[in-house]
Amino acid sequence: MRMARYDRYGPPEVLYEGTGPIPVAKPGEVLVRVHGSSVNGGELALRSGKARLLAGRRFPKRMGVDFAGEVAALDSRAAGLSGLSVGDRVWGLPGRTALGSAAEYVTVAPERLALAPAGLDPVRAAALPGVGTTAITALRDKARLRPGERLLVRGASGGVGTVAVQLGRAYGARVTALAGAKNLDFVRELGAHDAFDYATTGPAGLGSFDVVLDTVGTGTGAYRRLLAPGGRMVSISFDADHPLASLSYILATTVFGSRRVRFFSGNPRHELFAELTRQVESGAVRPVVDTVFPLADIAGAHRALEAGGVRGKHVVQVI
Repeated sequence: MRMARYDRYGPPEVLYEGTGPIPVAKPGEVLVRVHGSSVNGGELALRSGKARLLAGRRFPKRMGVDFAGEVAALDSRAAGLSGLSVGDRVWGLPGRTALGSAAEYVTVAPERLALAPAGLDPVRAAALPGVGTTAITALRDKARLRPGERLLVRGASGGVGTVAVQLGRAYGARVTALAGAKNLDFVRELGAHDAFDYATTGPAGLGSFDVVLDTVGTGTGAYRRLLAPGGRMVSISFDADHPLASLSYILATTVFGSRRVRFFSGNPRHELFAELTRQVESGAVRPVVDTVFPLADIAGAHRALEAGGVRGKHVVQVI
């Protein structure tokens, strides 16, 4: 089968389309034929070597942390656990630390996937599993966002941000979006009540909020100070230039002060993917795809994400 691979750490050009055997599903696993996979920021750090302590020195390595596709094979145990059949359209993640979904086939535990929304193009669907479940976890589970509350989304035109704006509106919140100047009308179309250019509007000009969702990771303290009494801030990123200081500050808020910053690393399972499917089928959430790249141009997909300015997600089409 075809797959995205790299044999050394480095720039996007180290990525290439390689080949390998179709994986064999273990008892109770599902073999998925992948239609598409999205490009995620964490993959850039892994590929470049910034996270080599985590990734190790063994090569070749593979790419892809989420997918949309169809069930290619499963045994009776996996069918019983998942209720799936061959040919069902599904989406999900191979696992919390597993990579390899930018390939023609991937094996997945049943709890790591769910039926994809009916009628949604499977390549476009690949833009949602990772960022969609992250947004649900952040707003529903961590922030416990309630109708009528004021929500600020930093990085509103990015992958998680585009879903958070839509979900915030669906949950009944008053949504304020921070994005680049060229994306202000775009995030309003997604559901933001108010939108501001982050380059010209600092925290002091925004007012107060019940919930702040931070997908950027810099200036955490300044945005935390915008929280109203009882407010909650959820961060899914940290300052890449000062990671220890950024994480230390987040941890300190759990001890000092009433305005705690909640940080989490997503580990979605079936219920979250199924909830995302429900949100899409209800019309509350739609995928936002910036560009679709063929698997053979996996390097181009990484270059595009590194260049910044993405609206939603870059997707790699496998078939």
